Amino acid sequence: MGRRQNESDLGRFALLALLLMGAISCCMLYLFISMVLKPNSATFAPISELGENGGEVVLAGKEEGECCRGIEQLELWGDAVKWGAEFKVNSSKECCMACKDMCGDPNGPCLCDSWVFCGDREACGDKFGECWLKKQKDTLEPDRRDSGDLVMWTSGHIFGKGEGVVGLETEYGILRIKLFVDCAPHSVFYILELLREHYCGGCQFYRAESRGSFWDSIGNHVQNAPFGPPFGLVQGTLEAHGIIFKEIPREGKHNIRRGSVAWVGSGPGFFISLANHFEWKKAYTVFGSVLPEDMEIAERIAQLPTKQEVWSNIDVSVLERPVSLQFQRIKSNL
Repeated sequence: MGRRQNESDLGRFALLALLLMGAISCCMLYLFISMVLKPNSATFAPISELGENGGEVVLAGKEEGECCRGIEQLELWGDAVKWGAEFKVNSSKECCMACKDMCGDPNGPCLCDSWVFCGDREACGDKFGECWLKKQKDTLEPDRRDSGDLVMWTSGHIFGKGEGVVGLETEYGILRIKLFVDCAPHSVFYILELLREHYCGGCQFYRAESRGSFWDSIGNHVQNAPFGPPFGLVQGTLEAHGIIFKEIPREGKHNIRRGSVAWVGSGPGFFISLANHFEWKKAYTVFGSVLPEDMEIAERIAQLPTKQEVWSNIDVSVLERPVSLQFQRIKSNL
């Protein structure tokens, strides 16, 4: 037999309805962001959905607290500046911070630029908690001793002042990018692999959209203006021919700002933002930022001739002629 709804029932139904509406809203936002940066798979290599995040050259770790991340099952080699057998800590972050503390003097040398921690009690045995602080001979080519499922160590890398800047060479100039290795170590180690191989055949920009009249010259959104299209970005791929690409895990949580360099999904698609996209929330892995003085190069690429295409019902501007990319070392510290 049916019964009359009481106020408690009505309250429960109202709460469920609100939760359902919230879930639908989140899904719609996610789908929109995905479509904005997802090319037609018939024309381009598959690229995952785009999330959002951002970082600045100097403020990379300040939005979500200071980053101090490493890579599990990786052992970095190098000259020891503090022996792990005599220095034990409770977590990989503590080990990382200990290394950073030896690299914090803005007027002095960076005494530690890599760390190795043993945090698996069963696998490490009496080495559990050991924190080895090390110094690399070449900060852009850290010495890897071993990696894989049998490795019990977690390792991380740190760039000192003026370090960790690589050049993304184009025919229109070199975009200098400050890498965020402490926030996005998997991402940065892939970039360092491309740098080490001196090869990035197939890497290119293929989409370019200006800020239009929706964002000002410093990337701020104009009040009451649409959020695109155009979306104010240059997009491409960093999948090099002949180099096996492994999906990059989600790393870091930053807003997309002008100059942010971020993956589309898990890569190899990526983009450089010409604007502050706070409306995208924090759905992208940001692994670097273009130095402000080089943004004019990205702006120039965004003005190149394009043709209009539709990706998942979103109008996008595709370059008539893709722009080839190559990573290179920057000779002088910045």
